[in-house]
Amino acid sequence: MTDVIVSVILLILVGSAAAYIVRAKRSGVKCIGCPAGGSCPGSGKMPKKKLDGPVIGRKTMQISGMHCAHCAMDVTKTLNQIDGVRAEVNLSKGSARISCDREITNDVLKNAVEKIGYQVTRIS
Repeated sequence: MTDVIVSVILLILVGSAAAYIVRAKRSGVKCIGCPAGGSCPGSGKMPKKKLDGPVIGRKTMQISGMHCAHCAMDVTKTLNQIDGVRAEVNLSKGSARISCDREITNDVLKNAVEKIGYQVTRIS
């Protein structure tokens, strides 16, 4: 009798999980379980951004809240939209290497990342 109850509970759990994934995919979610609510960009290789001038500064930003490749792509895309900034995000280290061809304040970089839902813990 106990085996039947455990089997039914497992069947319900697996069925619920599968239904959740199917509903999420049908509604267009790209990253199931992502803290960004599945609104992060799709996976794929982003082209490296070229700066207009020579690099005059480099910064390293520590970022918390990135849990998957989609999150890292979201941060990369957001930082690269700032004029004069080229960013390369490392998910495993939770950091972004930023090169600038003009003076960019830390507040501009921090606000851009935090606006999309991630936490900047340090910029050096």
